Amino acid sequence: MKKSNSITRCDGVVRRDFLQLGMLSALGMSVADLLRWQSLAAEPKKETSCILIWLDGGPSHIDTFDPKPDAPKEVRGPFGTIPTAIPGVRLSEHLPLTVKAMGDIALVRSLTHELGNHNTGRHYLMTGHRPTPVVAYPSLGSVLAKESGFGRALPPYVIVPRTVEYSEAGYLPGAYGPFAVGGDPSKPDFRVRDLNAPEGVSIDVEARRRNVLMALDNFSREVEEGPATLARDAFYEQAYKLLGSPAAKSAFDLKKESGATRNRYGRKSIGQGCLLARRLVEAGTRFVTVVDRGWDTHQDIARNLPDARFRGSGKLPALDRAYASLLTDLRERGLLDSTLVVLMGEFGRTPKINNRAGRDHWPRAGFVSFAGGGVKGGQVIGATDAHGEVPADTPVRPEDVAHSMLKLLGVDPHKEYIAPGGRPLKILDKGKMIPGLA
Repeated sequence: MKKSNSITRCDGVVRRDFLQLGMLSALGMSVADLLRWQSLAAEPKKETSCILIWLDGGPSHIDTFDPKPDAPKEVRGPFGTIPTAIPGVRLSEHLPLTVKAMGDIALVRSLTHELGNHNTGRHYLMTGHRPTPVVAYPSLGSVLAKESGFGRALPPYVIVPRTVEYSEAGYLPGAYGPFAVGGDPSKPDFRVRDLNAPEGVSIDVEARRRNVLMALDNFSREVEEGPATLARDAFYEQAYKLLGSPAAKSAFDLKKESGATRNRYGRKSIGQGCLLARRLVEAGTRFVTVVDRGWDTHQDIARNLPDARFRGSGKLPALDRAYASLLTDLRERGLLDSTLVVLMGEFGRTPKINNRAGRDHWPRAGFVSFAGGGVKGGQVIGATDAHGEVPADTPVRPEDVAHSMLKLLGVDPHKEYIAPGGRPLKILDKGKMIPGLA
């Protein structure tokens, strides 16, 4: 047995620590201070996860988080506004629950860029890069998956219900792309794809097959090893962990939630998607994207956004219930400080109502709502002009959003990856922290 150079006293204090205590005493520090510091040093830092609520199609900033009640009717639109706890800050009348959660929210009202097509705007916000034909950039979820690795049974990056363009791995190996649940969690027959072994195949049988596969892979690796092989290995390993872990599979099971909780989130896709996201980050997933389609409101916003047709028909009430419930639930469970929640879409909508009673694409002004994960809540950052056309102060670019998200998630935005062909690329080549966000 190796002999220790440290001498331990009967009170458990090592002689080396005793000498340190003498030095600390001279500095006015106590034994309790030393033990507390040691405890803090030994305690691993809790990783921050992210839930991105993606409003696909481009939500109208004026009809949601940046209303203009004093503007002409053709600008302010058909909806009234309600006050928040922040003096002078009002939201759409159809966000009454979100108003109550504003103490947790840092609302950026000055998002701006120039890319007014859905695919280009989506690329810009999901990757932090302007699109280019030269490089396929990874989504922020894929970046966090690469930084997190595959040490857990749950996938590091999950998307609900399905992937959208530019939500994937880009130039990174495909293993860092999202695990898509593949179905609408609000449906009674909701079932997560690939979560169970095929019928008639047990985990024991699958384990034997896996051992054979590993032997074949080891043989083929002697011949050739490259990105495709490494990506396949990671896919197989992650799938095997998921299939063999009851706890991991349980995280996807919404039936384990009470009916009251499911009702509080709302039974629409966005509500059950946000509830599933909470379960996943609670179980160890680092990045969950909840995709809510239907925000491309070119016509009839007075009927499509609120519950105008029938109760539960509108986009705004479903969003309001899901978003506010998620923030409340995370706070009550002690998860909000370690979970960054981001709400955004690819751009805003035109300040002026069009001749179809809707609003068209408008990338020059939009919003991003941040909460949790070290964000300073209860504030508004930036502003648009009187008609919501352009930022009046503190313009925020998509690369600033990406930079801020990565920093809050503990990732260096300037870290370099190696793209195919051996080309070094920074995660982000532009962007800065949004002023006052954290």
